[in-house]
Amino acid sequence: MRLQGTAFRAHDSRWSFKPLSGDGAALYGGRYNRKGTPALYLALDAVTAVREITQGLARKFDPCVLCCYDFDCEPLADLRTEAGRAHHHVKLAEMRSAWFLEAAAGRQPACWRIADRLMARGYAGLLTPSFAPGATQDAHNLVLWRWSAELPTKVTVYDPSGKLPKDQLSWP
Repeated sequence: MRLQGTAFRAHDSRWSFKPLSGDGAALYGGRYNRKGTPALYLALDAVTAVREITQGLARKFDPCVLCCYDFDCEPLADLRTEAGRAHHHVKLAEMRSAWFLEAAAGRQPACWRIADRLMARGYAGLLTPSFAPGATQDAHNLVLWRWSAELPTKVTVYDPSGKLPKDQLSWP
């Protein structure tokens, strides 16, 4: 599937000079990427982006930089619906698993196996429900393993005035 639109991401301020890198996900791993595999995690609405960075702690959170991204990407695996999951032989329980605790215990999270299968089939990324605490039924994320400034995996950060910092020296 091809999807075009606007997505959002709330960045730790210290790393907002690299809004397209995926380095943090590669360093720590994520729900749909193992350590060592870069990934770009984007939310399809701004509220979901904030829920993702705070993991539902909406009353107080560290300062962050909310960025908008324009994207036009394919091929994407759409796992937002039961029909989409069935098409890709994925169970919602596998996606929803406590991946961080599984990985910390030395087990391979089911969601990593999902990502491995989709990457092996040539998908650039996937669309998924958000599992952040407080996420509503219509809160969705776009996770990319391949992205560039060109089609078919085009992603650009929206910064027409050049306000994003150019390096980490912008922050104390």
